[in-house]
Amino acid sequence: MSYEIEIGRAKRGRRAFSLDDIAIVPSRRTRDPEDVSTKWQIDAFTFDTPVIGAPMDSVMSPATAIALGKLGGLGVLNLEGLWTRYEDVQPVLDEIANLEVDLADAAAETKVTRKLQELYSAPIQAELISARLKEIRDSGVVVAGSLTPQRTQEHYKTVLAAGVDIFVIRGTTVSAEHVSQNQEPLNLKQFIYELDVPVIVGGASGYTPALHLMRTGAAGVLVGFGGGATSTTRRALGINVPTATAISDVAAARRDYLDESGGRYVHVIADGGLGTSGDIVKAIALGADAVMLGTALARADEAPGQGWHWGMEASHESVPRGDRVRIGRVGPMSELLYGPSHHSNGTSNLMGMLRRSMATTGYSELKEFQRVDVLVNDSIGGR
Repeated sequence: MSYEIEIGRAKRGRRAFSLDDIAIVPSRRTRDPEDVSTKWQIDAFTFDTPVIGAPMDSVMSPATAIALGKLGGLGVLNLEGLWTRYEDVQPVLDEIANLEVDLADAAAETKVTRKLQELYSAPIQAELISARLKEIRDSGVVVAGSLTPQRTQEHYKTVLAAGVDIFVIRGTTVSAEHVSQNQEPLNLKQFIYELDVPVIVGGASGYTPALHLMRTGAAGVLVGFGGGATSTTRRALGINVPTATAISDVAAARRDYLDESGGRYVHVIADGGLGTSGDIVKAIALGADAVMLGTALARADEAPGQGWHWGMEASHESVPRGDRVRIGRVGPMSELLYGPSHHSNGTSNLMGMLRRSMATTGYSELKEFQRVDVLVNDSIGGR
């Protein structure tokens, strides 16, 4: 069966699906939600929830990474963000949150982007990388930090010396084979082989690039490109892969790599465009082992963005691809994850909703839930 459709006489393309196009089908069996487990394990680390805090300055600070860790998730600190550029970060966060713009002013977006570029132009300080990771490590939770591929060679020794447990290499898109005539690219396979800690790498949004990333020895692959509330990559670069199709394609790569490698399992982590509990449920149903959350956790009272949300792409010095987005606050992080919920829109009690969906469809563990039946319904979301 071909999933390609004609765009015109000279071009054909695959049909792709977003999470809004997908619906989960109940089965013949239901369970008590109390019998459902949301535990997730990667390498030697076990977590009560399959939730990873996205390494974005509006989401994860050392304090919120610690809080998420104590609530059973994994917080990842952005090691190229404000916490490694400024000793005292709070005034900078306040400036971003309080930056007033006239929404009717066509230059408002430019004003925000230039301010972010200015604030993120401060140099990264190695001693602050060590200090922030030490703060997290001293709390007793699993320590995870993130660098982009461009900065990994420069700072990874500092990160490892600081005692990181899980190392994340995260970019808009990351390939196992980067070609450059101007500089020596990061050799992911050699780099991961020489490390003593598990590495999560991405984003990837297709079968072939994900399979190549798995062959580098990565413990997990981040799935996502062009999604998320703060990303304007689709508008700026014209590149985007709908999340449902991306997760399913990368899950297929995981299955085939499992056979190819003789049993090595690489975790698929959905990253981007997961703003509600329903999105999280669908991502796991489509094959994700865990989810990396930005917007969903940026709504927490403790989130450093103070009701605002932005990504690293928004401050790029020459190719900004993001916005500062007003998302508001929902409640404490504990309420966002475990309830009780006082919202009917899927923005709180995220794990309670996941647990109930699994129970409603008769599954007791995350790996089992990946086998749930789904439907494609183009009428969902108003189409």
